[in-house]
Amino acid sequence: MVDSRLLLLLICSVLGLVSGSSKDLPIISFDEGYSPLFGDANLAILKDGKTVHMSLDERTGSGFISQDLYLHGFFSASIKLPADYTAGVVVAFYMSNADMFEANHDELDFEFLGNIRGKDWRIQTNVYGNGSTNVGREERYHLWFDPSEDFHQYSILWSDNLIIFYVDNVPIREIKRTEAMGGDFPSKPMSLYATIWDGSEWATNGGRYRVNYKYAPYVAEFSNLVLHGCAVDPIEKSPKCDNGPTSKAIIPTGIMPEQRSKMEKFRKTHMTYSYCYDRVRYTVPPSECVVNAQEAERLRRFDPVTFGGRRHHHHGKRHQRNRSSQSEATTI
Repeated sequence: MVDSRLLLLLICSVLGLVSGSSKDLPIISFDEGYSPLFGDANLAILKDGKTVHMSLDERTGSGFISQDLYLHGFFSASIKLPADYTAGVVVAFYMSNADMFEANHDELDFEFLGNIRGKDWRIQTNVYGNGSTNVGREERYHLWFDPSEDFHQYSILWSDNLIIFYVDNVPIREIKRTEAMGGDFPSKPMSLYATIWDGSEWATNGGRYRVNYKYAPYVAEFSNLVLHGCAVDPIEKSPKCDNGPTSKAIIPTGIMPEQRSKMEKFRKTHMTYSYCYDRVRYTVPPSECVVNAQEAERLRRFDPVTFGGRRHHHHGKRHQRNRSSQSEATTI
């Protein structure tokens, strides 16, 4: 069983990060926290031991996985994406337990979707709990920078009742657990993954633009790896909470007003899809959705069919990929 005091300390510690800074958390070397997952020849650990290059070529993609399972915590990496023509390329930074719970897995996703030359990378987030793949909870966004020019930090905060996705310490998405969600809220220990792979069938304009291997290898660079959470023994299922250096500031209970303002600005400016506003898929938004009138109006202008419910428009279902699941992305 979980030591309730340790778990409370951990949750307080990670919630302290909601105020906006993870700079005090320890950065680990690759060997301290991760192991190769696949495509070993395409996985290069630099001399500093803290920077990893993953590549995709005609033979294979590549990826790595955390050595431990985690139940709640703060997880982060600085990532630099491939440049130039990247259509069909998918880079993922995510948590999952699909290998242990095939029929009822949990998952928290950052997926980066490549594009044709002159078009920007897009970022997609998704949440699945207890195998709830029949309820898509994906969102997609453009970024305010070119993620192939430099490293940028992408982070996931996960507690027993709250999930927040961050880009450069700016919260871009918040999911609060509701009673109606039931098991749809991720609640089982998960591993952390990073992968690069060929998503030609769906990733860029619904598969219209595919990976062109004359531009290979496609290299994604990962650094500043943070694993700060309750590690779980896979046999005993007993979490051990790593509190690390905790913040001395007053710990907030949610996103602070300044950060919430930044999140709202980001979503009003850069979000291109949210399941909460998809009138075709959901006549009534799922219980965890907090509908914002300005977000709704912007998306309605962006795509009046999907977000205005003017006529039926089929959205493709998720299909199997080389390790987990994914959502269709159709806008370039």
